[in-house]
Amino acid sequence: MRSPRRLSTILVLLGALVATAAPAQDGPIQGAWSVVSAEQNGKPATDVARHRLTFSGDTFTISRDERTLYRGTYSVDTGKKPDWIDFHHSSADLAGKVWKGIYRLEGAQLTICDNAPDMARPRPTRLVAGAGHICIVFQRATG
Repeated sequence: MRSPRRLSTILVLLGALVATAAPAQDGPIQGAWSVVSAEQNGKPATDVARHRLTFSGDTFTISRDERTLYRGTYSVDTGKKPDWIDFHHSSADLAGKVWKGIYRLEGAQLTICDNAPDMARPRPTRLVAGAGHICIVFQRATG
């Protein structure tokens, strides 16, 4: 039988894991974000210029001109450096797939780099749009 002290230590560690890898339901990235700039494979990615990313609870939606392009749930892990973000898709063509990324939030600016162009690629380790990665700079949307 485990000692109460050991059991409480295990529970504290489990709680810490859940706290860092759980969806950020009330976190600072909640709300709507508009694309400022984007780069894919080291080149400008103009095809995402009018995208709008919205975080609400544990869900995300990416839309353009009022039309939903992608949706699903997301999770963040602020215990990693840089902070991790994963987009778990529920949209028909990407259902069950995950974009693995990193992000940085500075005031009203959010930068996300992920492996959306090539999900076989690993999570980026730097906020740079290298091979198979896209980096998007968002500004908090108003109104």
